Amino acid sequence: MTNFDFKSLELLPELTAVLAELGFATPTPIQLQSLPHLLAGKDLIGQSQTGSGKTATFALPILNTIDLSKNLQALILCPTRELATQVVSEVRKLGRKREGLKTLSLVGGQPVREQAESLANGIHIAVGTPGRILDLIERNKIDLSSIATLVLDEADKMLELGFEAELKSLIKHLPQKRQTVLFSATFPESIELLSRSYQKNPLKIVIENSSESKIPDIEQWVYESEPENKINTLLRILQQHPAESILIFCNMKNSVNEIAAKLSEQKASSAALHGDLEQRARDKVMTLFRNGSYRVLVATDIAARGLDIDDLELVINFDLPQQLEVYVHRIGRTGRAGKKGVSISIATPRDGMRLFEIEKITGGKFLRQTLGFKNQFGLSKDLRVAKMQTLLISGGRKDKLRPGDILGALTNAPNALDAKHIGKISIQDNESYIAISSDFASTAFEKLRMGKIKGKKFQVKLIK
Repeated sequence: MTNFDFKSLELLPELTAVLAELGFATPTPIQLQSLPHLLAGKDLIGQSQTGSGKTATFALPILNTIDLSKNLQALILCPTRELATQVVSEVRKLGRKREGLKTLSLVGGQPVREQAESLANGIHIAVGTPGRILDLIERNKIDLSSIATLVLDEADKMLELGFEAELKSLIKHLPQKRQTVLFSATFPESIELLSRSYQKNPLKIVIENSSESKIPDIEQWVYESEPENKINTLLRILQQHPAESILIFCNMKNSVNEIAAKLSEQKASSAALHGDLEQRARDKVMTLFRNGSYRVLVATDIAARGLDIDDLELVINFDLPQQLEVYVHRIGRTGRAGKKGVSISIATPRDGMRLFEIEKITGGKFLRQTLGFKNQFGLSKDLRVAKMQTLLISGGRKDKLRPGDILGALTNAPNALDAKHIGKISIQDNESYIAISSDFASTAFEKLRMGKIKGKKFQVKLIK
C-alpha cells in the first residue's frame, strides 16, 4: 500500500471517528509508510523527526487490537517521565471512544502503592519508564505475561541515559511471541544490536531528506555573546523578540536556576523545569506552561522531553546542544501545524563550526542582526502577565470527572462564563487544572467555589 487515507485502513469505527473529530485526514509520511505494517502485526524500527505524528503511528495499531475483556496487552517504554505523560495523554485522546479502555502511566515520582492498586484493578495499556516498571516487576505487582505489543519510544535516548541493563532485564519477563516496535531519532550501533536481539525481521523505515525533515517554517536567528555576558544577551533578546509563549533551553540545571532567578527578579511570568524537581512540581509546571499560565519556561532537555505546546512562538537556545539532533528536536517544538515559528540561539566565539553544521543539517541560514537596547536590561511589562490563569480542583479521573463536566459547571447559569474564555482542561488522577482567561479567572474561581460539579462540591484554588 503506497497511498491511503485513514478511512481506507481497517481501523475500528471508534478510532476513525476520533481521527475525524481531531481533523486527521491525511497521514504524515511516517504514518503512511508504517501503519499498514504495524496493523499487520509486523516488527518495525522507525525514524522520524519530532512533531511528525510518531505517537499516533504506534498508538493506533495498539488501540485497534486491544481486547477490552483481557488484562494488560501493550507496554510502551519511554526514557523520561515527561515523555511518558505526553504519550499517555495522546493514547487516551485517540482511544477516548473505546468505552472502558484503561491506560496507566507507570513512572517514578509517583506512589508505587497507587500504581499497584490500578494494576490490580486491571488495565489494558501501560506507558512508563524502564526503572519504575522493573521496580514493579521485582515487587511482583505487574504481570507482563499477556503483552502482545512492546514499543520502545526514543530508544536511542533510553540507551544514552543508561537504561540498557534495565531494558534487557525487563524484556526477559515478556512473552517471546509479541510485536516489538522501536522508534529512534538516530541509528547508532547500539540500536542495531537492540533490534537484532529483540525484533524478528523488522522493517526499517527512515523519514529523512524530505520537506518534513528540513525546517522551512522556522526562522533561525543567532546572536553572539561572550560566555560571561550570556544572561544579559538573553534579556535583550526577550526585549527585541516579544512572544506570547517562550521556551528557553539550557544544557545544565545550574543555568536554568540562574536564569529563572533573574527572570523572577524582573517579575516575568516564568518557571523553571529540571530533573531535580519533584515529579508533582514538574507536572504542575508543564501543565501551566502548556495552558498559557506562564509566558516563559526555562528547561533542560531531559526535563522538557515530551513537552508539546500547540502555539509555542519562540524557542531560545541559551546553550547550543552538543548533538545536532537535539538542536532539531528543540526548535521543532515551534512552527507546528503549518504555523510559522522562531528559534534564537546564543553562540559564543567558539561555536562557529557548530553553527555551520546546524545550517547544513537544517537546510537554512541563520539570520544575524545586532541587538538593540545595549545598556537597558529591563523586561517589557507584557512578559509579567500571562494570558491565562489556572484553577486547581481537588478532583480528577478517579472521581469520574471529565472535561465536559467542568466546562458545563462553568458555562451554565447563573453567572455563566463564555466558553471562549476557558482554555485547556487537564484531568489527572486526583486533581484537575483549568486554564481561564486572566480577566475572568476570579469570576470562574468564585463560580466553582460556590457551585458544584456533577452534584458534588470540590475544593478550588486559584494558582498564582
